[in-house]
Amino acid sequence: MRTNRSTAISVGVAFTAIIGAALATPAAALDPEPVQKPRVSVEYFPQPGGEGRRTEVPVNTDTVSGRPAARSLAPAAGTTDGEVGKLSVTGSSADRLDVVIVGDGYTADQQDAFHTAAATKWAAITDIEPYASYQGLMNVWTVDAVSAESGITGDPTADVAKDTALGSYFWCSETERLICADIDKVASYAAKAPEADLVIVISNSTKYGGAGYSGLEAEGYPFDGVSTLSSDNVQSSMIAAHEIAHSVGLLADEYTYDSYGTWTGGELPDINSSTFTAEQMAANRTKWYRWLGETDPTGGTVGTYEGSSYYPFGIYRPTGNSIMRALNISEFNLPGREAMIAGFYREANALSSETGTGSAILRTSRIKVSRAELTGLAAPELRWYVDGRPVKRAQGLSSVAPAALGVPADGRTHTVTVTSVDRTASVRDPEVRAEATEKLTWTVKASGRKGDKQH
Repeated sequence: MRTNRSTAISVGVAFTAIIGAALATPAAALDPEPVQKPRVSVEYFPQPGGEGRRTEVPVNTDTVSGRPAARSLAPAAGTTDGEVGKLSVTGSSADRLDVVIVGDGYTADQQDAFHTAAATKWAAITDIEPYASYQGLMNVWTVDAVSAESGITGDPTADVAKDTALGSYFWCSETERLICADIDKVASYAAKAPEADLVIVISNSTKYGGAGYSGLEAEGYPFDGVSTLSSDNVQSSMIAAHEIAHSVGLLADEYTYDSYGTWTGGELPDINSSTFTAEQMAANRTKWYRWLGETDPTGGTVGTYEGSSYYPFGIYRPTGNSIMRALNISEFNLPGREAMIAGFYREANALSSETGTGSAILRTSRIKVSRAELTGLAAPELRWYVDGRPVKRAQGLSSVAPAALGVPADGRTHTVTVTSVDRTASVRDPEVRAEATEKLTWTVKASGRKGDKQH
């Protein structure tokens, strides 16, 4: 995770402004089992390609009557249980958003199948923009969780019970496609990776299903959100892509509940929901006004389309459809894409250097910097400065010596600064552009000695 980040990851943060109303689903839709431990909000998608729904579920599967508790005994010696793998490690955890993928319902001899499923699911997620262009800002780790039995509870029918490492099961909260897991077990395995900013649980099943947990930090976990999804159903990948967008982009859900009627409150904090019409938005220069009228990757143009944040009336979304409204489309709209890029830069550093900035260096020392590998939508630019003045000939260089930049041997102290700016056309908000701008500065001792050699 980015060491100087100012905003904590929060799956479902967009949900907070209207959480009381959003959780006021009919009693029949909620899990009727008695509460023995904390319950948290989850989002699920009842139908492939459909809109989402929310409910509350127990944090731990051992609180659910009629379901097997997560296995408490350690697996047999010689298994890979708890072993950490590197699916895609692009930099140090201090400079990256770290995603940890844990499998459930895989026996000792099925761990290769888990690794294949993890790679396949992550490839499907990062085929979507802006994940595709900015995956260089993320590390992806796998953690082996060896189960006693193959598959998970509730697959293919509700009466099937399996003994698995994480206690995953369909039919959570009496909802067939909702996959819950024992979050304590998930946390214990995720903790084995170097860092866990986001957690994905891949359950061994061909049946469509999954979920997105929110509010876990409030329960004392080191991460706020967990996404669950079935391993061998192509459409389940979209669930994680949607859930991560809550965490990284702080995006609200754009779908609605007919029963909610008209929103009568004030303006929302959500990036992609607003009470303003297009005319009001443009006049007030707020929300996504910079994108109004632009052709959007979701189809059509950016405007204000009524119905968002669970309310069919009184709240507007940027486009007719997007991945935040339904999973029959794999595109973020332009305001959502910009929010995702802002989130990547909040949580990760694109620019780093092994040359420490904490102490002065010599003018003959070599400064080496590295940038995350960003592609597609990204347009990173590297520039060098001496005492605040740009050195145009050094633009784009990743290794320089202060002397070669023009730092004089005059016995005085000077500064060398490098900046990395992402000038992507997918960002129009100056505040987001500032988030996508990073700099490192060194103090240079210009000794004034003759014959200094660069090295």
